[in-house]
Amino acid sequence: MIPRVRNLNWTTVGPVVALALLAATWGTKPGPVVVAFVAAFLGVAVLAAVHHAEVVAHRVEEPFGSLVLAVAVTIIEVALIVTLMISGTGEDTATLARDTVFAAVMITCNGIVGISLIFGALRDRVASFNAEGTASALATVATLATVCLVLPTFTTSGPGAEFSSSQLAFAAVMSLALYGLFVVVQTVRHRDFFLPVTPDAAIDPDVHLAPPTDKTAIRSLLMLVVSLVAVVGLAKITSPSIEDGVDSIGAPPSAVGVAIALLVLLPETLAAVRNARRGRMQTSFNLAFGSAMASIGLTIPAIALATVWLEGPLVLGLGATQIVLLAITTLVTALTVLPGRATLQEGGVHLVLFAAFLFLAINP
Repeated sequence: MIPRVRNLNWTTVGPVVALALLAATWGTKPGPVVVAFVAAFLGVAVLAAVHHAEVVAHRVEEPFGSLVLAVAVTIIEVALIVTLMISGTGEDTATLARDTVFAAVMITCNGIVGISLIFGALRDRVASFNAEGTASALATVATLATVCLVLPTFTTSGPGAEFSSSQLAFAAVMSLALYGLFVVVQTVRHRDFFLPVTPDAAIDPDVHLAPPTDKTAIRSLLMLVVSLVAVVGLAKITSPSIEDGVDSIGAPPSAVGVAIALLVLLPETLAAVRNARRGRMQTSFNLAFGSAMASIGLTIPAIALATVWLEGPLVLGLGATQIVLLAITTLVTALTVLPGRATLQEGGVHLVLFAAFLFLAINP
């Protein structure tokens, strides 16, 4: 009798096939047919990542579940940035870290927040969340973005919009310290500030589901890592096609980083939307702001360490247009989160800011 193969479904097979496809196409520039095949399995890997992230989140509960997905995506994103910086030339990669991190902040704080508010408000008319925890997360994101992305534009010790070695080391240490402090506050000292507060959350059918076993959660955690590696790797494989498309419409090179960031953050976007549709707005916000925070707080220290052996300039300072977008995003988000309640209007405002960021990335 042939034994049954348990737990063998698309969420398990899909990421493994995507990873095998990544190994087969790594270092090549595939043709249109192969690129379409890669894009299809990229979508499979994204959906699988969302599934496994939700399994892990159900086992460890909030806010640990959101933290796991945010940190996992960011670590792999950092690895991708460092890989691209090593393989590219100094001029081509000088602004790569800055463009990727800034794109992540705009995507999370405007795109994910905006679409989550739309779905949350459509479900409950008024989307409710915890103002204390969300405001704390926003303050951390704004401080990290200012120290790491705005100040280099105005310092005078380094050439252009660059930090000197000591300034870069200071920014890296402060980023790690502030991110670490937030994690302690979020998961230990004030965990209740980051839990869903929707009044009818008790009738959410997912609340009454038995949590998965440790074995199932560990398996999903491993498959989450496999899925995210596949997502980031396949995004890199498709990047030459994205570059060709960017060149064909006359967009600047930084638009490539925006497109790749959109692909890399797809798992978190889908997870945030699914939580918003279930009335768990706080979980959506944990994913959004946690991803923005991790993107800065982990990427900048890693890039600072990588500059020990990387050659070429490291431009971190934002341009005038980007600083304006960051400032208005911070102001609007503060007005959104401080009341602890938001409507379709706030969601629409964030999506307009997100659209402005995308438009200006293509047509600066």
